[in-house]
Amino acid sequence: MNIRIDDLTGPEIKQLLTEHLDDMYATSPEESVHALDLSELQQPNITFWTIWEGAQLLGCGALKALDEQEAEIKSMRTTEAARGKGVASTLLKHILEAAKQQDIKKVSLETGTQDFFAPARKLYAKHGFEECGPFSDYQLDQYSVFMSKLL
Repeated sequence: MNIRIDDLTGPEIKQLLTEHLDDMYATSPEESVHALDLSELQQPNITFWTIWEGAQLLGCGALKALDEQEAEIKSMRTTEAARGKGVASTLLKHILEAAKQQDIKKVSLETGTQDFFAPARKLYAKHGFEECGPFSDYQLDQYSVFMSKLL
């Protein structure tokens, strides 16, 4: 598997992010969807990675700097074909290592409470994330689970 910083211009990533947003809006009320669209992911404080096997896109994930010591994981997604193959764990480890190299001390994330998000919650817990309260600009929301990990 090859992980690389992505400029978000390829058709494969555009398609995967469209699927991601479609699922978020199908699963959660609009006011509880915190996924970023393509233009929002192209901000200077966000590093976006894709993971590939040859020419096949397997998944993506991003790290959004909140300040000099804290960051947030955004847009973690694997393709349907890549699920259950360790792709998300591999990418998450890569993102956490990149955060450490940037001297980030705490990484947080928001995911959903619904059954659809159970695999994501399980993945993050397996990698040492623990539930916490809202962070950054988030508000308490019955459809959100907030998790963080100290590095």
